[in-house]
Amino acid sequence: MTARSPLRWFAALLMVSLLPAGHAATLRVQPGGRIGAVIEQAQPGDVVEVTRGIYRENLRIDKPLTLRGVNRPTISGGEHGDVIRVTSPDVHIEGLIVRDSGDNLGAQNAGIYLQPGAHGAVVRNCDFAHVLFGLWIEKSDSVLIENNLITGLRDRLSSQRGNGIQLYNSQHAQIVGNRVSFARDGIYVDVSHHARFIGNRIHNVRYGTHYMNSYHNLWQDNESYRNLGGLALMEVRDIEVRNNRAWGNMDHGIMLRTIQDSIIDDNISVGNGRGLFVYDAEYNILRGNMIAGNRIGVHLWAGSYNNQIDGNDFINNIEQVRYVGSRDVRWGEHQGNYWSNYLGWDQDGDGWGDTPFEVNDIVDRLVSRYPFVKLLDSSPAVHTLKLVAHQFPVFRVATVIDERPSIRPHHADWQNWLKRFDKGEAL
Repeated sequence: MTARSPLRWFAALLMVSLLPAGHAATLRVQPGGRIGAVIEQAQPGDVVEVTRGIYRENLRIDKPLTLRGVNRPTISGGEHGDVIRVTSPDVHIEGLIVRDSGDNLGAQNAGIYLQPGAHGAVVRNCDFAHVLFGLWIEKSDSVLIENNLITGLRDRLSSQRGNGIQLYNSQHAQIVGNRVSFARDGIYVDVSHHARFIGNRIHNVRYGTHYMNSYHNLWQDNESYRNLGGLALMEVRDIEVRNNRAWGNMDHGIMLRTIQDSIIDDNISVGNGRGLFVYDAEYNILRGNMIAGNRIGVHLWAGSYNNQIDGNDFINNIEQVRYVGSRDVRWGEHQGNYWSNYLGWDQDGDGWGDTPFEVNDIVDRLVSRYPFVKLLDSSPAVHTLKLVAHQFPVFRVATVIDERPSIRPHHADWQNWLKRFDKGEAL
């Protein structure tokens, strides 16, 4: 053996040790085959490809792998249990039609159930049909749920359905680009922090989204329409709600209930029962929102003080603000909000009204009780009544005061939004 031989032998041994222990295999399932059997044979990291067809089975994935549909095969759970249950981290599921879960609310039957520990799961480009819960995600962190179509049990009452996406005690989730309908709630979030909900569209459910006890989340570019309620944020802190659209909801567009230290800006709430329902909310910033064409623009209740509400547009709401409180609340101290029923003037041309706007005076109270009074809004009698209320404080009630109301709307396209809603178009 030459002097160089030991060095060559050591180098060869090092190269072999650096090679991966095994290469991921791609396993193919054809119609008539059993997906579950192939998953049992697969090694961690393998890809299981399912070709187009109908497969009637309930799957359990207990190792890291990719389950991929080719030309959108259908997996039917036969109306019992979960269609797919994931028990392992790092499982990817994509390109499938998932349907026919069980309907046991106590067992939380779902199209796909990510049970505790299924961290890093990815579910994308799947269609869910006739499922109780679309996806149930429990104690599974850093999941990505992307571009799925979820249709619940549309032939059942809302109380008999599950939620489209249920996120429980799971951190750092990304819920992106999903379409959800005919569930109980579109997206239900409980005790789940540092999550991002972006670009989802939700309709024909109870609440478009239902937040409980969840902090440090982002809700952006989502659309909630034709639901009982749009976005319901309850018992939350430090959330950003940006550039969302809520329209045609029977009750609220956006509900802020027991919420602190949050930012709600650049949202559109049009044609709802209540544009904003604000209850027990403090130390929040509401700016750049358009609240238009609602039955009630803002319902403000239960000690909702110490909020910055500025730069918003309140346009053509039947009742601009319904305020329940014992002391005045001051808004618009910097940019000023725009009020379509502000009757003041801008004599110096600086873009702000010369007199503050008191939202709730005796006339507003009359309109809330007797809507036909709105027809007399520009009449001398109503102007006289407003003047009397200002001159004689005995008639005055606690109200919202905008210090420097904007003379022009901040949203130049507000008329287009109202026209499109009146036509029933998706916004």
